[in-house]
Amino acid sequence: MARTTTESLSGILAIAMALTVTARALAQENGAASSTPQAVLSAQTTDAAQPTSQPADIAATDHSILDPKAAPSSPALQPASLAKGKKGKQEYTGPTTLVELPPAPMLDEEGNQRQDPDGKLMFNPPIKQQRDKFGHPFFDEHGKPVMQTKDNLGYDENGKKLHPSKEKPPKTVSVSITRGTLTIDGMTGKAALNYEIKDLKYVYFYIPGIGITVVSNASFPGAVEQKKAFDDKTLTVTVGEHIVQLTSDQRLLSKVPESAFVRVDKSFSVPTKFPVMGYGPIRVAPYAWPGSKQNEDLKGAVEAPPLPVDLRPEPLMQACPTGQMRMPGATVLPGQAAAPRPCVPIAATQPTATTGPGQVAMGRQQSSK
Repeated sequence: MARTTTESLSGILAIAMALTVTARALAQENGAASSTPQAVLSAQTTDAAQPTSQPADIAATDHSILDPKAAPSSPALQPASLAKGKKGKQEYTGPTTLVELPPAPMLDEEGNQRQDPDGKLMFNPPIKQQRDKFGHPFFDEHGKPVMQTKDNLGYDENGKKLHPSKEKPPKTVSVSITRGTLTIDGMTGKAALNYEIKDLKYVYFYIPGIGITVVSNASFPGAVEQKKAFDDKTLTVTVGEHIVQLTSDQRLLSKVPESAFVRVDKSFSVPTKFPVMGYGPIRVAPYAWPGSKQNEDLKGAVEAPPLPVDLRPEPLMQACPTGQMRMPGATVLPGQAAAPRPCVPIAATQPTATTGPGQVAMGRQQSSK
């Protein structure tokens, strides 16, 4: 009986051990199967994040790579919008300095350079290069700078559109002297005077033995007012004991008599024995002595004999073509032999532009206006 019991216990123990071994084997197989996807995912993440030349065992020991939460995101796994990124503002590397053309001489009707009241040469404002809507210097498709014009100024440095200023032109006083005659104490000094003065500033009368008489319709330094000097078609001023009078076929200023402002310059003389008339914007020596236009033919009247040479004014020179001028030189006074002064092209200076490192120089490219 005892033997039978011992054999039964041995059989039960053997069966229990067999079941235990079987259960462990099944548990190991299930554990290996469940860990396979995690290992595959970790290997893929490791291969994408690490260089191909890195050993596999080093990648396997890096817990931050094995952990999907701690592993950095791969570019290949990012959304397309983040991979492309937003296009940033491109940095400007072109020229930053505007091209500026040199000031051009301001010319009169004869092609001579104008002068201010103090005798200084006058120039037109310099022409600058336009800016584009980004505030950068503007060039055309050929790389030439685009210059500002009267109607198109471009943009400012902040990209704001520039508009021409609507300034009222200065008030001018035009005077037309037709078949004028200059007399001194009733004696004719000059005749056949024909001047179209677009803006009256100063009128000059040179009288031998007296000097230069400067006359204006507005006050100026050193001048003395003479009332009712401008009266319809005549201008009459008193210089010492002498009466100087200019008459014209047309009204000089207005119907109402106006004052004249007179100054006498006895220190300046003209190399001629006969009176001379001139006009211009200068109030200092050597003054201005433009020529006179020819008399227009009178219709229905007999032309008078020609005047003596000494009574004739110097003829007005022809205007220069566009883009040309007469070179500045010593003022030719009445009575002097004038050297030929042909019209010559206005010299154009090449503009330059300062460039920074890595920029292309645009200095010697000039635009045509």
